[in-house]
Amino acid sequence: MFTGLVTDVGRVVSIEDRGELKRIRIETSYDVKEIALGASIACSGPCLTAVAFGQQDGRNWFEIDAAAETLARTSVGQWKPGTRINLERSLTIGAELGGHIVTGHVDGLGIIEARTDFDGMSRFEIRAPHELSRFIAEKGSICLDGTSLTVNSVEGDVFSVLLIPHTLSVTTWGDRKQGDKLNLEVDLMARYAARLMQAKD
Repeated sequence: MFTGLVTDVGRVVSIEDRGELKRIRIETSYDVKEIALGASIACSGPCLTAVAFGQQDGRNWFEIDAAAETLARTSVGQWKPGTRINLERSLTIGAELGGHIVTGHVDGLGIIEARTDFDGMSRFEIRAPHELSRFIAEKGSICLDGTSLTVNSVEGDVFSVLLIPHTLSVTTWGDRKQGDKLNLEVDLMARYAARLMQAKD
């Protein structure tokens, strides 16, 4: 489980094809001595498993294996050396829950339709897959590329979020532009509420 509060911005160092798998090495500022083999790390949204870690040229890195399902349903398949990634380690008991409950299970890909910059902030208009738009509500929470955000407005399949200067500077959002695809995870409570209503009917 995660909160959607990004704690590091990593960088893809290398990608190795291993049949239907891709072994991806990610450079990080995390202390690799504190990363357990098999630990879950949210990498721009998807919850991925650390399968190796170490240091090279004074820089820390960990590796993940991305399987066919992850490559097909998320933006991981589009990563290349140099790609910057929002990182968050999994919650520990007693940790502050500052964002919202995030599972790291990506529901689909959103597409940035517009970006408007003003007063150091940025407003993004994002189109969600039609089948997911019913889970997105004004003032509700949403996780985009591993970042917990508040939905400002919703119109059909398009919703907007506002990024403050701090978030733009400590995540990959400052790099985002029209046409970019984003890993999207809807709010868990909205999903369960919809399921309960469906069962009631």
